[in-house]
Amino acid sequence: QSAPDSADPIIQPTIVHNFPAHVSKNPLTAAKVCRVSEDSKPELHRKKGKRKSLAFTVLRTMTTDLSDYAIIKEGEAEILMHAKNQVFYNKTQVNNRDISIAVLRAFIEKRKEEHVARLSKKTKTAPKVSEKDASNSVVEEVSNESDIIDEKTNGDCEVAAEISQEEPCSISEEPNKVTEGKGQVELKPPRVLEALSASGLRALRYAREVEGIGQVVALDNDKISVEACRRNIKFNGSVACSKVESHLADARVHMLTHPKEFDVVDLDPYGSPSVFLDSAVQSVVDGGLLMCTATDMAVLCGGNGEVCYSKYGSYPLRGKYCHEMALRILLACIESHANRYKRYIVPVLSVQMDFYVRFCKCNEEHSLKLSYVYQCIGCDSFHLQPIGRTVAKNAMIVEEIQYGWPIWSAPIHDQEWVTSILSDVKSMKERYPAYDRISAVLTTISEELPDVPLFLSLHNLCATLKCTSPSAVIFRSAVINAGYRISGTHVNPLGLKSDAPMDVIWDIMRCWVKNHPVKPQPPDQSGTVILAKEPVLQANFARAVASLSKAQTKKVARFLPNPERHWGPKLRAGRQITSKHISLLGPDAVNGVLNHEEDEEHNAKRQKIQDHPTQIDEMNV
Repeated sequence: QSAPDSADPIIQPTIVHNFPAHVSKNPLTAAKVCRVSEDSKPELHRKKGKRKSLAFTVLRTMTTDLSDYAIIKEGEAEILMHAKNQVFYNKTQVNNRDISIAVLRAFIEKRKEEHVARLSKKTKTAPKVSEKDASNSVVEEVSNESDIIDEKTNGDCEVAAEISQEEPCSISEEPNKVTEGKGQVELKPPRVLEALSASGLRALRYAREVEGIGQVVALDNDKISVEACRRNIKFNGSVACSKVESHLADARVHMLTHPKEFDVVDLDPYGSPSVFLDSAVQSVVDGGLLMCTATDMAVLCGGNGEVCYSKYGSYPLRGKYCHEMALRILLACIESHANRYKRYIVPVLSVQMDFYVRFCKCNEEHSLKLSYVYQCIGCDSFHLQPIGRTVAKNAMIVEEIQYGWPIWSAPIHDQEWVTSILSDVKSMKERYPAYDRISAVLTTISEELPDVPLFLSLHNLCATLKCTSPSAVIFRSAVINAGYRISGTHVNPLGLKSDAPMDVIWDIMRCWVKNHPVKPQPPDQSGTVILAKEPVLQANFARAVASLSKAQTKKVARFLPNPERHWGPKLRAGRQITSKHISLLGPDAVNGVLNHEEDEEHNAKRQKIQDHPTQIDEMNV
């Protein structure tokens, strides 16, 4: 029997008769209680000679006291987060989730365009209809004036079909239906897999904010996380319940057992995604979208080369370009996994922001776009050697070199996609909580040179030569006047991308040093060896019109500060603060958190004792 209506807006408790009063009146418990009779479970009541007339099994579903939970709203989704950090939630990844939503919207639009293009191509190549068949089709059309004409192909007319009630995305737009020969080709809403859902916030935002999306499958191998995800799905209403489903499963096993079943696969693990990549490239359909996040930037940026090689199959270098190299290492790793199954990747957007990198798209066929990186130890000269090809030795390498290999050396962005995503973000800026940050990043990406891997640091060039640094505008102008292209990079505000070879870059710096002399340096220094050569190119430092980008001309902010202190990855679910966190965050921040947690725990225990003294005494006995 149902209990009287309570103030709890989420779950109403169901209680049977004869249940102990101190439990049924407990305001902290909303429970479903199952009665177990002596006839069904006699062994429960005769154990140790004790006789019991009634036994109960209590299945605790959730606490109804919302003071234990914090309601977190992001975009159009809301989730309930427990105060004990039982389920992982990372506030700083709001940038990641906003970018993912923007990319997903662009993917749905591109998918529709590609579908229409394929159908129009098939229609053109279809056999022509005879005049007799055409006349018959006209007569049929006149006789069926009451029918709704959906589309016409090969002289036939098709009646528009009603939307099935069983369609998982019945709330969204009607899918495109086109007649092709005798059958129908229907573009169904894309199915999305969030392989590591935790609280389910990302899946809920996809379902509630992305128009035209299909079913969203949220997986997690942690029982508490799945319970929290299902609770949050119900908390977000009918739209979320109709589109999002949560399962307790190992993401790797699920993806391997569902090959080419999902149009979109989203990987956002805590740390490295390397163990999920092999199954992910098999689970996504041809031409589908694979969105992958890596938060182990210390490894990808060269903090531990051996660990990076064991996880990603590449050896990183600790240059100024290490964050972009991290992007390219991740792309190379995904490409290597895709190549094993006769597939290849097409990066549409690759972003390095804060402490993570984010990527892209997966297609059929095969393409080799990997290179080795040669980095001079003494200066900033680096050279790329495509795998399977040879390049001429460059005289600018004056000392020993380091090898970094392999990395993705093809473009990491699709400028058409970037433009589409940026325009979508600007048109719906009120729907993106992190609009300022992601619009600044996308604006900078839209101005990057797409076909230039890695970048230079002007400050490092000057540090090698021990000279004063020219302004970025002067250096850009010299490169442009020499007939080459140059741009900034979203990875580093001081980074410069250019298709000018290193000998041209050093010639420009030699000309700069001639106008701004430096003190004599030891002969074995790299800067001394470089300046000993006369410049072949005479640099022109006159200011060029294109030395400033459009965003710089309009004074658009491109690199914004963090919105709050200690902005970065949070603790795993259930983790405790250690000395490492104290060294990173500082004792004041950590002590404040610990004192707050101790006060909450003490108050909770005291309240529990006051409310249920009988229950506490029985437990002690």
